[in-house]
Amino acid sequence: MPQLHRSTLLLALLSALPLAACQRNAPAESATAATAPAPSTKPQLGAFGFDAAGMDRQVAAGDDFFSFANGSWVKTTEIPADRASYNSFTRIVVDTEQHTRDIIEGASANDRASGEEKKIGDYYAAFMDEAGIEAKGVAPVQPELDAIAQIADKQALARELGGELRADVDLLNATDFYTDRLFGLWVTADLMQPERYAPYLVQGGLGMPERSFYLEGGRMAQLRDAYKAHIAKVLELAGQPDPQGQATRILALETAIARVHATQEQTNDVKAGANAWKQADFAAKAPGLDWNAFFDAAGLGAQQDFIVWQPQAVAGTAALIASQPLETWKEYLAFRTLDRASPYLSKAFADERFAFYGATLDGTPQQRERWKRGIDATNDALGEAVGKRYVEKYVSTETKERAEAMVHNIIDAFSRRIDKVEWMSAQTKAHAKAKIAGLTVAVGYPDKWRDYSALDVRRDDALGNVERAELFEYKRNLAKLGKPVDHGEWYMLPQTVNALNVPLENRLIFPAAILQPPFFDPAADDAVNYGAIGAVIGHEISHSFDNTGALFDEHGALHDWWTAEDLKKFEAAGNALAAQFSAYKPFDDLAVNGKLTLGENIADVAGLATAHDAYVLSQQGKPAQALEGFTPDQRFFLGFAQAWRGKYRDAALRNAVLTDVHAPGRFRAQTVRNLDAWYPAFEVKPDQQLYLAPEQRVKIW
Repeated sequence: MPQLHRSTLLLALLSALPLAACQRNAPAESATAATAPAPSTKPQLGAFGFDAAGMDRQVAAGDDFFSFANGSWVKTTEIPADRASYNSFTRIVVDTEQHTRDIIEGASANDRASGEEKKIGDYYAAFMDEAGIEAKGVAPVQPELDAIAQIADKQALARELGGELRADVDLLNATDFYTDRLFGLWVTADLMQPERYAPYLVQGGLGMPERSFYLEGGRMAQLRDAYKAHIAKVLELAGQPDPQGQATRILALETAIARVHATQEQTNDVKAGANAWKQADFAAKAPGLDWNAFFDAAGLGAQQDFIVWQPQAVAGTAALIASQPLETWKEYLAFRTLDRASPYLSKAFADERFAFYGATLDGTPQQRERWKRGIDATNDALGEAVGKRYVEKYVSTETKERAEAMVHNIIDAFSRRIDKVEWMSAQTKAHAKAKIAGLTVAVGYPDKWRDYSALDVRRDDALGNVERAELFEYKRNLAKLGKPVDHGEWYMLPQTVNALNVPLENRLIFPAAILQPPFFDPAADDAVNYGAIGAVIGHEISHSFDNTGALFDEHGALHDWWTAEDLKKFEAAGNALAAQFSAYKPFDDLAVNGKLTLGENIADVAGLATAHDAYVLSQQGKPAQALEGFTPDQRFFLGFAQAWRGKYRDAALRNAVLTDVHAPGRFRAQTVRNLDAWYPAFEVKPDQQLYLAPEQRVKIW
């Protein structure tokens, strides 16, 4: 999936949201697109768990392994009209979405429901009450607009900005860097002192995905024109004066914010983000914003220690508070408030939001059905309450236990790989072994469920429910400050099709929903399961040792445990892998960013190699048996490549290449070219396109 983001698999439950939704879109995989309705049937998996009919055997495996494994599927599968992409995750999401729909709609229809079940039902019912929402028009958001209109000076502006702060980013687990609020907050273990919590302050404030959309020419200039028209339309719908003039000023302000923002690569640099500031430092290091008023309104007035992830962006944004006219800031805040509220307002607002973020920005032809949006909204607000019921109804104890056994087998295989690394010194190996030994794993669902009893949900207040849920989550995060770190907290819902590495806690999380075909199939043979879910498990383990994870020790602290010589060799291997991926071009004018995607690519290479080792170990010398005409190694690699099958719409793919730390699935599937075992399995020859000489194959772990 995905995205933590460490988050391997891309937050697939959010894959249908527009790129500027409350959380960032989690792109699906691969490079081609179509616009017809959704597939009516699932791929016909063979008796042993992979889709032989989806292969294209006219393509040589050594020329394009993705197409060899998935070419017929790509030709016959069409992206649903309400999605920007379609992939293996989406296939599971469709089933999981229906399961959660049954739970949520059942709660909504139960007039005897109480407690959490009533909250689930009322939240969904409020969102689905189209007639009631339509009748209210812009009234639900009017109090916020009135409050913004009353801002009289820059101190009041600072209080408004602080009051809007929410816990809406996740830097290292889900690599979710985006917030449309001026700043985002993440509360988690302190980089330097992982036994305590710290608040991380993050750049934000843009409506479009990131700075390049405001600063580059070509397609981006066209998108800016469309975004300006969108701003004007939203303001016009709300009856705001001079919508065209306001749109011009708001776009100019967002462009100024974009200029001070860090790039995607800079934001993905943990060492550059490790900036410890005291509250007293903000006035001197980021003048222009009344930080006392800001933190007081944010409920952080007593908090002394912060981590500022992009200090130049925070300082630059604070300077804009001082230099830009107060009235422009008020116009900007009014638009951001309306834009954020649009999915929960009348149809005209919701449709306009989709028209820009879905149709124009991502190329998605059709907005999702309302019930699907309602399921997503309810999961966002009451996810663990829904998840508890999902687990009770749909999750098998046997599946959980089998997955846990596979996880431990693959951890053992990774430990053995550390022993065999020839270029690493004994000193560095000792630290790596301590880290793998201390790795903890959670599979399926949390041991302790979140308590939603303090969340106020009303059956007639869709927007209010959303805003109260966001505030509830924000306060839940603030309440962590000053307390010991809870290593049992889940940062992903059981019904999310994804997996997670938590570097600050040296911990892995595998939600229940990913333990389904094609990733995990209890009926499939071991080779396919190890190639699919095994590679995912190996990927998450390997995140603890990728270019980011390797910065953290066995306790989760940011600590340099490498010898200088070992680190140099590790970085050289990483540079070679970055160059390999930078050569992939989904478009003639746009290549994959090998540096931006390096952590995920390291995790793919090491994870796949580890999963293969674990599969071999699991067979205990059993004779290699061909099934459906495929050898065990062939089934293993096909299981991996078919797990990454997928299609993008062109616009969505371009956005993903610019903003996502994952390479598109078409290129992730080609990771096999770095494994020696792949070559004899498919008789790959030196004159074929994917062939790498043995010394060119990247082996990091």
